[in-house]
Amino acid sequence: MGISRLLIANRGEIALRIHRAAHEMGIETVAVHSTADADAMHVRLADHAVCIGPPPATDSYLNQAAIISAAEISGADAIHPGYGFLSENAQFAEVVEAHDVVWVGPKPEHIRTMGDKVAAKKTAGELGLPLVPGSDGAVSEVEEARKIAAEIGYPVIIKAASGGGGRGMKVCDSPEKLETLMQQAGSEAKAAFGDATVYIEKYLGNPRHIEFQVFGDGRGGAIHLGERDCSLQRRHQKVFEEAPSPVITEEDRMRMGEVCAQAMRDMQYRGAGTIEFLWENGEFYFIEMNTRLQVEHPVTEAITGMDLVREQIRIADGRDLSVTQDEIEFQGHAIECRINAEDPWTFAPSPGKVTYYHAAGGMHVRVDSGLYAGYSIPPYYDSMIAKLIVFGRTRERCIMRLRRALEEMVVEGVKTSIPMHQELIREPDVLSGDYTIKWLEEWLAKREG
Repeated sequence: MGISRLLIANRGEIALRIHRAAHEMGIETVAVHSTADADAMHVRLADHAVCIGPPPATDSYLNQAAIISAAEISGADAIHPGYGFLSENAQFAEVVEAHDVVWVGPKPEHIRTMGDKVAAKKTAGELGLPLVPGSDGAVSEVEEARKIAAEIGYPVIIKAASGGGGRGMKVCDSPEKLETLMQQAGSEAKAAFGDATVYIEKYLGNPRHIEFQVFGDGRGGAIHLGERDCSLQRRHQKVFEEAPSPVITEEDRMRMGEVCAQAMRDMQYRGAGTIEFLWENGEFYFIEMNTRLQVEHPVTEAITGMDLVREQIRIADGRDLSVTQDEIEFQGHAIECRINAEDPWTFAPSPGKVTYYHAAGGMHVRVDSGLYAGYSIPPYYDSMIAKLIVFGRTRERCIMRLRRALEEMVVEGVKTSIPMHQELIREPDVLSGDYTIKWLEEWLAKREG
């Protein structure tokens, strides 16, 4: 293998996760850290550590020059960005490669394309990924609007082309209301953005969030590793993820998985990626692509038996995919709970010193975390402190094991979201898998009320 020393340009549980994969491959690790993270677990375990600045992320984990300098002084020949921070920064990927350091991630041009919402949607359409049906551009004539709406089916949503924040958006459920609502949307858009232009899309009233894990070798070979259901969200932040989805059939999994894999072959995509869809009434609609490892990657690892970080490193090193599509077997069910240092009901952050910590254990229970008793959770970063991942042969067994693991897991000294997860997995809708992207916020509002 060419890579011998890997710099981990991240912190927390993902930095530790990358360190473990690298060490299992015989690769030395370099931890970079802010002054606030000097005592972090990944810093303690890495072979080398370099301080890259003060606590604010802009001065440390987002400081490209400091990270490149750390790679040079430590002799690192590769950089893994994890997720968040600089993981989807095309410019940083280019800088890394310009310094003859291996970038453990996709090609910079793919990061750039998929990071631009308009370019991503256009590219997805060209690659054959299903888009939300609607007008090709602005619609000004009512007759044209009626024709489009009849083709795609009601309800439709009329959106301001320059819009945002819910302004200039109107949901229309019948042809009779279309003209009035178009005028209202246009007037609102003109008042808010100085532009009355509107377009029309199919309205997805209560969809699920389904995403497909893909891997490419950068030379036209690609596979998919099935889907994850990430519909339980609060303010667009995922809280609870599972694989496979309770609503996707085996036939749809293989069909859509192959569509995604073929799109990656056509792109000559390199490394790990996730293609995200909204799903409603059996139909998939592309929303975006993440050109990095996802927080929820362990549920895919659990049902496929594949180490996704190891695969990222192998591909970055110029090697072929370790498996072919027909060698991948999907088995059992996995669920991940994101555990945050925050009040479980107000969601106020709760940084501070962990006075006692006991990780859940037992068969098919995994905890990804850098916590230990005596560790002080800094207030400067994301509040996620652990991920609890459980696996079972069936979804029912998985949930029973998750219930037991949540009872067993103890974090004292700070508040955590564990109590919320304990209540969540007793809810009939969650137990039956009958939930959408609106479910969690409605449940929390009802609980408050």
